[in-house]
Amino acid sequence: MKHRHSRFTVIPRLAAAIVAGTLLAGCMAMDFAESEAPQLSRATVAEMSRKKMKPESPVLVRIFKQESELEVWKVDASGRYALFKTYPMCRWSGKLGPKTRAGDRQAPEGFYHVSAGMLNPKSQYYAAFNLGYPNRLESALGYTGDALMVHGACSSSGCYAMTDKGVGEIYAIVQGALRGGQGRFQVQAFPFRMTATNMARHSNDPSMPFWRTMKEGYDAFEFTRRQPKVSLCGGRYVFNAEFADGEPTDPLAACPAAKPIDDALVAKLDAERKKVDTALAASGSSPVSAYTDGGMHPSFRNILKRQGADRMAAQISGTKYPISRPEAALADPYEKFGF
Repeated sequence: MKHRHSRFTVIPRLAAAIVAGTLLAGCMAMDFAESEAPQLSRATVAEMSRKKMKPESPVLVRIFKQESELEVWKVDASGRYALFKTYPMCRWSGKLGPKTRAGDRQAPEGFYHVSAGMLNPKSQYYAAFNLGYPNRLESALGYTGDALMVHGACSSSGCYAMTDKGVGEIYAIVQGALRGGQGRFQVQAFPFRMTATNMARHSNDPSMPFWRTMKEGYDAFEFTRRQPKVSLCGGRYVFNAEFADGEPTDPLAACPAAKPIDDALVAKLDAERKKVDTALAASGSSPVSAYTDGGMHPSFRNILKRQGADRMAAQISGTKYPISRPEAALADPYEKFGF
């Protein structure tokens, strides 16, 4: 976000009030020149070494709304992705389901690719990277919105807030991979861990057709530990397909003839699809409803219960940004299911 400077001097107290007000508006790209990019700590590099990973090895990120968790995966000595670390998420907003319009408070769900130019070491929320919403498919579908980030603090209006400490480590890891030669890293943002059981719990959700498509990409990674190739056609994501005439250029046009990259994977995906069919058929009505306004990892919810929103915000972020909608964060309809 760029600001024009008046020829008049704004008194510090008024300026502070204006900034505080804009922070409450949601995820923004405001820069602060004094910020420095987080760097990999010796402890993080040592942990990578123990897991046979290198700071420059490729990275992949998975996000799960319902569980309020973000996973960082890196290629290890086997040449495949292995889980490096799971980070608790402090706050996300909206409900389960994709983002479709600006101002809906929805955090995005989909497959995104982040390049070095999308990293912001001077974010108002300490450090951030832009998911690239709307991607080409979402733009073709008419979805609107911008500046949807993974960032620090514990405040969200369509973003994924990881706390300053959490996003600092994540930022340094993905920056290391990009500097090491990875042109861009993939982010897979899901409503929940896409098991057949979880799918059945949400069988009546209107997003189910979209989620079933998302699950194909989820399963491709689960079965292979390789980054799925993402194509766009027919108004949907298509995974690990080779097209005779090259990649489709129109996300809404019918998918051209294609063949799978991995025949063995196709059999596994078909078996999983049938498993989900059975689970959905047996589920009846969905026993849970979506969040009214996002979620918070249980570890942070416990802090919020004990300390209150103001003390928690001061503890999590030295900049003391407020916890967004703390009352909604304390309400967790999924808690009885162990999420």
